[in-house]
Amino acid sequence: MLMEYCDALKEQNELLLVDNEHLRNRFLEISSELKDLEEKHRILKLAKSVAVTDEKTLDIKTKINEFVREIDKCISILSK
Repeated sequence: MLMEYCDALKEQNELLLVDNEHLRNRFLEISSELKDLEEKHRILKLAKSVAVTDEKTLDIKTKINEFVREIDKCISILSK
């Protein structure tokens, strides 16, 4: 009876070892996917910040152009 119990435990141990190996492999796959997604997220955040910066740059350039026009008007008035 003890031998049967020992054999059953050995069989169960082998199944658990196979299951453990499968879970380790799955963990590695998921970890790799997570790293890829984190990198994509970092890139998207960077791209979004650049896009916002471009909009701000355009706004700043527009305002500078307006100031230059106003200064030109003032200079032309003072020149008269």
